[in-house]
Amino acid sequence: MFQRFILLCLFLSIHFIAIAQDCDLSISGQIIDIHDNSTLQGAIIAIKGSNVVAYSDKNGNYELENICSGEITLEVSHPYCEPQTKKVSLKENSVINFRLEHHLEELNEVLLKGKLYDKNLNSSISNQIKTKELENFSNASLGDALKTLSGVSSLNTGSSIVKPIIQGLHSSRVLIINDNVRLHDQQWGEDHAPNVDINSAANVTVIKGASALKYGGDAVGGTIVIEPQKAPLKDTLMGKTILTGATNGRGGTFATSLIKANSNGFNYRIQGSLKRLGDLESPNYQLTNTGQRENNISLGMGLNKIDYGFDFSYKLTDSEIGILRSSHIGNSRDLVNSINRQEPFFIDDFSYSINSPKQQVTHQILKLNTFKKLKGIGEVNLQYSFQNNDRQEFDVRRGELRDKPAMDMNLKTHTLLAQLEWTTLEDFDSNFGMELNTQTNLPNPDTGVRRLIPDYDMYSAGIFATTDYTVRENWKIDAGIRYDFSRIDAEKFYYESRWNELNYDVLFPQFETYRVEKGQIFTEPSFDYHNISGTIGSNYTFDNGWQLLANLSSASRAPNPSELFSDGLHHSLATIEFGDLQIESEQSFKTSIGLKGKIDSFEFNIQPYYSYINNFIVIEPTGEQTTIRGSFPVWEYRQTNARLFGIDVNASYTYQNFDIASSFAYVNGHDLERDEALINMPPLNISNTITYRKKEWNNFYVSMNSEFIAEQNRYPDNNFLTDIVSSETGEFEEVLVDVSTPPGAYHLLNFRTGMEFKINSNRLSFNIILNNLLNTNYRNYLNRLRYYADEVGTNAMLQLKFNY
Repeated sequence: MFQRFILLCLFLSIHFIAIAQDCDLSISGQIIDIHDNSTLQGAIIAIKGSNVVAYSDKNGNYELENICSGEITLEVSHPYCEPQTKKVSLKENSVINFRLEHHLEELNEVLLKGKLYDKNLNSSISNQIKTKELENFSNASLGDALKTLSGVSSLNTGSSIVKPIIQGLHSSRVLIINDNVRLHDQQWGEDHAPNVDINSAANVTVIKGASALKYGGDAVGGTIVIEPQKAPLKDTLMGKTILTGATNGRGGTFATSLIKANSNGFNYRIQGSLKRLGDLESPNYQLTNTGQRENNISLGMGLNKIDYGFDFSYKLTDSEIGILRSSHIGNSRDLVNSINRQEPFFIDDFSYSINSPKQQVTHQILKLNTFKKLKGIGEVNLQYSFQNNDRQEFDVRRGELRDKPAMDMNLKTHTLLAQLEWTTLEDFDSNFGMELNTQTNLPNPDTGVRRLIPDYDMYSAGIFATTDYTVRENWKIDAGIRYDFSRIDAEKFYYESRWNELNYDVLFPQFETYRVEKGQIFTEPSFDYHNISGTIGSNYTFDNGWQLLANLSSASRAPNPSELFSDGLHHSLATIEFGDLQIESEQSFKTSIGLKGKIDSFEFNIQPYYSYINNFIVIEPTGEQTTIRGSFPVWEYRQTNARLFGIDVNASYTYQNFDIASSFAYVNGHDLERDEALINMPPLNISNTITYRKKEWNNFYVSMNSEFIAEQNRYPDNNFLTDIVSSETGEFEEVLVDVSTPPGAYHLLNFRTGMEFKINSNRLSFNIILNNLLNTNYRNYLNRLRYYADEVGTNAMLQLKFNY
């Protein structure tokens, strides 16, 4: 009886305490999308272990009422959001806001595939290559992959060195952004391929024109944005390995990558690749000394807390590339014979050896990026990057100089980039930024050869502002402006005879420092450049879903060191090059229009454009010169006014299991001052691909591609006369050296097939690729070594890909 009385007293005590407890408190607040600061409607806010629940309204506001004081746990959830919990010691009415990532699943998808920059550049004319297509080029180069896009061609030096051309423009007129770092790798050389491992890219976007002011104002041709695979915001371990074997070159590529991601935002990344190829082969003969070696590695780690984080990465590309042996000749007669004959003068058996002439290039990129979202403003981003480029070019030399590079340069670049994304104004998204850059080029004086590019220091600073304005849901306008200042200080020896011949003694007496032996003068040229670039464009979506894009842009580019200072033999190209100190900045004005749409299963994209470029810088052959190392064509820089117009067309059609894709590109470049065609303009090209897919057969597909390259019938006459000793009379005779006439048109067939198999949760893919299926014999107008040999013949490749 007594025990029952005690229990009753305890029960009544607890009951009265509960009644006395304050249960009239409330919690209110707002649910906000941390990604873009928008409010979230329909979020569920609940107190764990109770029936107290509230829902956020259209303004993201919520209120929980009749809550007792004490320790409670709040739970917040919303579709596509990572749920949040928060412990609260409630003593009074409180205001508690929650910041969720509304698009977490979409964000993960974007992180994995890479941020799609063309979606943010509303009026930019752009194309993209995604991961699956890039993987097909694991054994090739970035330039090989890019030229599959309409309006993008390639400038080649032999078969292994490939530079992208966007609508007729290349080299310093095309910016390459690798993992948000602008590439500085002595890109001025037409034989300097981008130091990028294509196996490290998740997607590549080509922005045609100067719309991407964030990356630089000197994108006269366009911008190539390369993005690596990103880490998702969840606990996972993911990776892939690709092994490709090739018959032409009798080698292949091994590439692998691994990402460890955590739900707390930390991630760790490693990627690497190896490439080994021996001498390539044309349909009729071996291309001696065209082997290639590459070693690439990329390391990274980061933290992504959505509203703040950092990313650190290190990339190394190391390559050794052989230059066709027959491109280096000994005298004027050999030069004439090499250009006129059908076969190279030097053909040897297949070899994996890479001898002179060759290139050895090492490029390193170190990047540290941090960001922080600011409530009520947007996001601030700060990035530092360092690049170190070592380039060695080996000529055919004898004796003690045999293994010494004829060109040996080191380029160091430091860049600081600060940006503010202002996204809180309704209908406006703006971006403000500043970039500081210092660069030092130090050629090795101990090469025994006159330096092509001198010592120089370059300093640059740029500020930019861009904005996107949503006029209506289907109509957006974007605009931007950028100012760049650059200064270059060089130290260079000139032959006094050439200095005076070019009238530099009158034009630039302030650069003269002192005279030395052998008739040379030491100079210290110094130039300042002020460049303004801008863009304005519009993107309008019709009721039927078609889009009309229009863009007007102007890009301003200061001359690069090669255009100013080149003075000697460029060994990889086997040409003598001369710059000009009087060269000024280029200024381009470009208008482009794009119309893209879909009619049932038919999609199309039409992109006409017109450019006028004031002070367009041209390099072209002007004659021939014999040195102690041989006889070489002379190429000189000059300036003119130029116009370019053209059109890029893409179309595709799907019928049941068949996909048909076609592309067409034409560019017309003209020198307005000389009233003649510009040199090295891509000829008309047409590509058609038909693909059959059967998903039920382990994602089986088979594809045939037809590629037609027309003969370039618009070209300048840069032929010159030279004196050679006649083999018949033994006396000198004057002969014409034809360096202008383009090769004929050609047609290539390429074949591809493959299947995919699931192994537990992993995927194994087999692909067979046949390039130049018919072993067609042809020469490419845009290959600087086309005078000496044919292009590569049939190349059969087997690719194994394992995703895990």
